[in-house]
Amino acid sequence: MLQKPRGTRDFLPDEMERRRLIEGRMREAVRRWGYREVCTPDFEHLELFTMKSGEGIIQEMYTFEDKGGRQMTLRPEVTAAVLRMYVNEGKVLPKPIRWCYFADCFRYERPQKGRYRQFWQFGVELIGADTASADAEVIMLADEALQSSGVTFDLHVGHLAPMKHLLSDLSPEDQRMIMACLDKRDQNALSAALEGRGLTHLTEPLAALSECQTVAEVFEIAGDVPERARIEETFALLDSQGIEYRPDFGIARGLDYYTGMVFEGFARNLGAENQILGGGTYRLAHLFGGDDVASCGFAIGFDRVMVSIGDFPLELGTVVGVVCTPEARERALEVARAFRNAGVRTEVDLMGRGMGAQIAHAAKAADFAVVLGKREVDAGTVTLKDLHTGEQQEKSLEEAIAEVARHGDR
Repeated sequence: MLQKPRGTRDFLPDEMERRRLIEGRMREAVRRWGYREVCTPDFEHLELFTMKSGEGIIQEMYTFEDKGGRQMTLRPEVTAAVLRMYVNEGKVLPKPIRWCYFADCFRYERPQKGRYRQFWQFGVELIGADTASADAEVIMLADEALQSSGVTFDLHVGHLAPMKHLLSDLSPEDQRMIMACLDKRDQNALSAALEGRGLTHLTEPLAALSECQTVAEVFEIAGDVPERARIEETFALLDSQGIEYRPDFGIARGLDYYTGMVFEGFARNLGAENQILGGGTYRLAHLFGGDDVASCGFAIGFDRVMVSIGDFPLELGTVVGVVCTPEARERALEVARAFRNAGVRTEVDLMGRGMGAQIAHAAKAADFAVVLGKREVDAGTVTLKDLHTGEQQEKSLEEAIAEVARHGDR
């Protein structure tokens, strides 16, 4: 028996309906902020992602050579593809540009709970606004999107400038290495790296930076960095709107393209693999042949959100099962269509069952049975049976539809 590929999943109807419900809530949250959906191809030129993240990412990707000899890959994330689309299609659009997306991505990595080889990202990109207000909007929107899903989470907000200021005298290679350790929150690797390079004098300030509880404490450690005014303004805007967050200037976001504000979200019930959101400010468009435009965005790991939320009861709405004798089959199809046109989920028997078996089957999933026999066909009526109470009454089709509609409003 063939099995699904490792790291992928099949979704049965209940799970798909839960996913679509949460997805819809997130879509509605960002729509209210003016973000409109875009869509990019499932596969792109390999160079798009190596230009952004380096050759090291190739081992984590599904790459292939197409029939024209071009190096292609299934997308491992969406931000680069959206900025490529901006360069190709959107440079002349009025700014700021507010885009959102919901897309499946592919990475070849070890599957584990909440981490799969095919996974889904929900995210936004704000392109062309280089202000504290833009930074604050994206953080507030990320908070609202997660709130809308019902997941319980902690939001951490920081900025790279103080950390980069502490590391400014180091070579770019040493800076990347240290920030990679910080990004992974690997204290042992960080201590070994600092000691091996004779940089132990940075151990205390880097640790202190990660422990700061206020923005003022950050500048006591890092000094008066050039970005101070913008950092203070961003955090003041978040505070003015009552956003619950923890200042976290230990966020390193090891990807080289982040330039300033960074933030992360962590589900409270997922253990070690609990990050469900990451974002910040960046500049990518110039790598793809566009202008050096400021951008800010975030991506939500939708699968981890769903794992964190867990199963919950679904409201399927009222369901009708149409039950009929063989001679009433054509009329049954007409009746079913009328209920569907009224917005009611309606099913008819396809198995040639007898009347009793049809009603027994309908009772497993439906709220009402609409019974049609010779008497109902001749009279132009239906018998409506409430499968919860057992009560039944012969009615006109219009009356039956109205009764079912009233049930849905209870």
